Amino acid sequence: MSDRICAVIPAAGRGTRLGQAIPKIMIEVADGVTVWHLLHRRLRPSVAHVHVVLSPDGVGPFRELAAAELATGAVSVSVQREPTGMGDAIFGAAPHWRGHDAILVVWGDQANLSPVTVRAVAAAHTGPGVTLPLVAMADPYVEYEFGPAGLTRVLMSREGDRCRPGGLSDIGVFCLATAGLEEAWARYAAGAGRGAATGEVNFLPFLPHLAQDLDWPVRVVPVADPDEARGINTPADLEFARRAHARWAT
Repeated sequence: MSDRICAVIPAAGRGTRLGQAIPKIMIEVADGVTVWHLLHRRLRPSVAHVHVVLSPDGVGPFRELAAAELATGAVSVSVQREPTGMGDAIFGAAPHWRGHDAILVVWGDQANLSPVTVRAVAAAHTGPGVTLPLVAMADPYVEYEFGPAGLTRVLMSREGDRCRPGGLSDIGVFCLATAGLEEAWARYAAGAGRGAATGEVNFLPFLPHLAQDLDWPVRVVPVADPDEARGINTPADLEFARRAHARWAT
């Protein structure tokens, strides 16, 4: 376990496309096994603390679900009052993570995340800057572009960008040093444009801003399996996660 790192899981989103009325982190992938249980098991050996950000109506049910983990003090929760984006969720929770050297941000629906990848990212993040596990995708939903100066741009399908076949995608995991991070986000968010489709100040373009405008180093951890990038957004995604869990459990 690394006492340097706090995992931060923004999990305020609902599973509306799944026909669910609960946060996706609470969806079952097997009897009694939720996305939360999978994420906690895979993160716990590599981080000192896990913090989960929930919606106002999700926090109570989650406290019941995670009562055992919360009782240890190694897990905490906070509330994102309005659905104003991942950046707002992450930085609104700053009092819970600013005492650590780094945060490991993990989207709350990444049921296919490998513990091997978590360990590799934690081991690679040894100083300032950003560490990104990236995987080549046949049809990426987001794409990370690199040039001679490093990470230059992140394209996002959800905002109308066109991603190229074979482009590099994230797997919903981002490790960032905390020194200067809150101040950098505050300045960025004050001047950043809002997404054309979502109307949000998106978190992902903040990463090339750190690289290009603030000269933060960006380390890439290669990921071989594109299945790790598959979150749970549709019934097909959920069925895939359930089949994958059944294979791992046997």
